[in-house]
Amino acid sequence: MTKKWWQGSVVYQVYPRSYQDSNGDGIGDLAGLTQRLPYIKRLGADVIWLNPIYSSPDKDNGYDISDYQAIQPAYGTMADFDQMLATAHHLGLKILMDLVVNHTSDQHKWFQESRKSKDNPYSDYYIWRDPVDGHAPNNWGSYFSGGTWTYEPQRGQYYLHLFAPGQPDLNWENPQVRQEVWHLMRFWLDKGVDGFRMDVINLISKPAGLPDAPVAPGAKYGNVEPLVSDGPRLNEYLQEMNREVLSHYDVMTVGEMPGSTPQDAIAYTGLDANELNMVFQFEHVGLSANPDKRLGKWNDQPVKLTELKRALSRWQTGLDGKGWNSLYWNNHDQPRAVSRFATDDPQYRVRAAKMLGTTLHMLQGTPYVYEGEELGETNVHYTQLSDYEDLESLNAYRQNVEEDQIVDGPTMLKYLANMSRDNARTPMQWDDSANAGFTTGKPWFALNPNYPTINAQSQVDDPESVFSYYQRLIALRHSSDLIVLGDYQELDPDDEQVFAYQRHYQGQTLLVISNFTAETVTRDYDQTHASRQLIGNYADDQGTTLRPYETKVYLFEK
Repeated sequence: MTKKWWQGSVVYQVYPRSYQDSNGDGIGDLAGLTQRLPYIKRLGADVIWLNPIYSSPDKDNGYDISDYQAIQPAYGTMADFDQMLATAHHLGLKILMDLVVNHTSDQHKWFQESRKSKDNPYSDYYIWRDPVDGHAPNNWGSYFSGGTWTYEPQRGQYYLHLFAPGQPDLNWENPQVRQEVWHLMRFWLDKGVDGFRMDVINLISKPAGLPDAPVAPGAKYGNVEPLVSDGPRLNEYLQEMNREVLSHYDVMTVGEMPGSTPQDAIAYTGLDANELNMVFQFEHVGLSANPDKRLGKWNDQPVKLTELKRALSRWQTGLDGKGWNSLYWNNHDQPRAVSRFATDDPQYRVRAAKMLGTTLHMLQGTPYVYEGEELGETNVHYTQLSDYEDLESLNAYRQNVEEDQIVDGPTMLKYLANMSRDNARTPMQWDDSANAGFTTGKPWFALNPNYPTINAQSQVDDPESVFSYYQRLIALRHSSDLIVLGDYQELDPDDEQVFAYQRHYQGQTLLVISNFTAETVTRDYDQTHASRQLIGNYADDQGTTLRPYETKVYLFEK
């Protein structure tokens, strides 16, 4: 198997609003990112994925785009973007843009025209339906709570929005819409960007007739995901995208695909499918959902290790030799990895962060590091609703506590503290100075109060830090085809404390053992006969003994 550049790469995700402010207005920007590119280079990453930086009213932090070919003024100018791109390329870093084309902002000129009348040239750029008996056309529930239909008096019709009312869904059935998308993709690729992460790309093909969705007992709206994910024309649209645009450039593509299975992913990312390179799947981050289906992901229970292993293993074995995995613990939509999958105990945070990094980076696929993950940043643990900024979190509280009265306020606040996207969106923790070195002004969002102890400045020169450990993990991957291409074999799937697996490639075997608990346990995987230990998060190796949150990787050579 010939290794493609994106298979051997490690991606670093930047949430621009929270990364580095250069002008004191409290909002991260492109000039600030340019200043910090050497830090990302020092970590060892190859590719930077940027969350949306396009012009937007910011109802959903940039995922509601009003102009795809303009920079959000708070982030700077197109000249700032060009400078950032040139600097990144000079450092050998590639730039992945966020492509958000399931929906636009309701402020986009297409929608402003479309809402006016049924005979407007942009009329069919969006999904419009007549009222049914004076109400919405179907029972679909939004990903952001409430319904998916909003009435537009000018047209006398409802428009569809799977997310917020300010994010109307594009009508991909219209060939003109697809041509508009190909045009904006070429605009950025011709500037020299190196690929796209495609936001909820598997939702673009809606089911014929838009039928009602199944409703959980006691719920007000239907669960739309099984109906809208992986729709009937998705393959056709992605093949057209590849044929018209992607195949003409040497780029990396990853499609965010909620609800997709490994079988779906093979169809979209098959090594000969001529569609995308890889997908973001949600199986492992969707674990520990609330038993009350009306509450969805909102819960405060820890993830069971056996379920986590089952999810990750299903994708490792399912895609091996047929497709390609994206490897991630967290991103701008997920709580902090160490808090979610390991521990918030300060005594073990550093070990646990290294353990999670090892477990993920030794798998087959392309690893993604979310800003601050390389420092072992944690959840914030907000205690009151006024601390939150995220639209999804605020809507969920309003619907579940105030409107539907499914849970009480204190319980919902516990759920938000565990799962809110705001945990990942606090400003980057650069140093222990005022505002953590993120801004000289008032930050757009409060910093995690633990930044004086968890910050980049204290870690970059410390050989024992999480940052230095991530450097080693990334260097290992860069030096080893076994880590990049080897197949995967899980060991002891029913073990509730330890995640152990092997990778095999050209006569070599990699053994990875990770203790996900604060207990000392014993496991014998013949590690005492390994050729050598490649990495571990304790200074010494005690053979079959695994100390709290210990992880170790061994190489066996014939």
